[in-house]
Amino acid sequence: MRRWWAVAGLAVALAARAVELRVETVAAGLEHPWAVAFLPDGRYLVTERPGRLRVVQPDGRLGPPLPGVPRVDAVGQGGLLDLVLDRDFQRNRQLYFCYAEPGAEGNATALARARLSADASRLEAVQVIFRQQPRVASRLHFGCRIVQAPDGTLLLTLGERYHRMADAQRLDNHLGKIVRLHPDGSVPLDNPFVGRSDALPHIWSYGHRNPQGAVWGPDGRLWIHEHGPQGGDELNRPEPGGNHGWPVVTFGEQYGGGPIGEGTHKPGMVPPLHHWTPSIAPSGMALLTSERYGPAWRGSLFIGALRGQHLLRLELDGTRVRRQQPLLQELGERIRDVRQGPDGWLYVLTDAPNGRLLRLLAQP
Repeated sequence: MRRWWAVAGLAVALAARAVELRVETVAAGLEHPWAVAFLPDGRYLVTERPGRLRVVQPDGRLGPPLPGVPRVDAVGQGGLLDLVLDRDFQRNRQLYFCYAEPGAEGNATALARARLSADASRLEAVQVIFRQQPRVASRLHFGCRIVQAPDGTLLLTLGERYHRMADAQRLDNHLGKIVRLHPDGSVPLDNPFVGRSDALPHIWSYGHRNPQGAVWGPDGRLWIHEHGPQGGDELNRPEPGGNHGWPVVTFGEQYGGGPIGEGTHKPGMVPPLHHWTPSIAPSGMALLTSERYGPAWRGSLFIGALRGQHLLRLELDGTRVRRQQPLLQELGERIRDVRQGPDGWLYVLTDAPNGRLLRLLAQP
């Protein structure tokens, strides 16, 4: 039976009338779920960080782990992470997922594609199409959010692995970068650094720390958010070839105090659209295009706040954050992922040993 919680005291004005936001548990018993995707038949695919991919039935029943997932390095922040379906999934059954891949010289964020079998019981034709270089012996900062652009290319966020933050400013590695690929892993010829001998051709933008949210934004561009250190979490709109500053410029500071880099701005480096200090530890991001919650929320960004244990709604005016509204604080749970479902409702995953897939409903 589905369980319902009224979010106490949370009544928001939507289309000039108050509605109550309610939370429905779709499924429970997920171990540190990280990403959710929506199958055309109404079922869900959910990744669990220890390395499992499960089909979740509409009534919440969890299927067994699907065979075919490669071995993952489920250490620290690593494991099986993001997942998206191909835009033509209904025809080709193809999906993409990223994960921490183990190796003799350390681990790295890898991107794979696979086909979901016709009966959704296993992954077929699994192929790793990208591996972050170099490998690093680290448990931190894998990044690992995937967006498929309207032209079919894939954009993948990559963390700088914490100990190698200076490499985010170098173009001869994939640390602290966003990369852009064709679905087969080949490099698009219009990538900004193609043809440069001092740069890897996969790179789209650089100077990032640990991006854990990505979405195709309201202006038809890629938007991301990324973790700062102690403060300085950022909302960014990565530009092709853009240098987003880390660790030369940041609004954060060293853990325990002390400056990092050269301040908050520098010519030639792209400033964030918005930053959070103190940190909210953002993860997951969705752009709401439906009017399920009324027209006032349409066009808002929704971001999970791990540290703040809430869901944050950002009301936008172009690229400016006009208003912020924290939601779901009463749940007291870490929000790992947020997506808009095919039904127009928002869905969130809670990051816990007994994590849940939740549907957010607005009731008159």
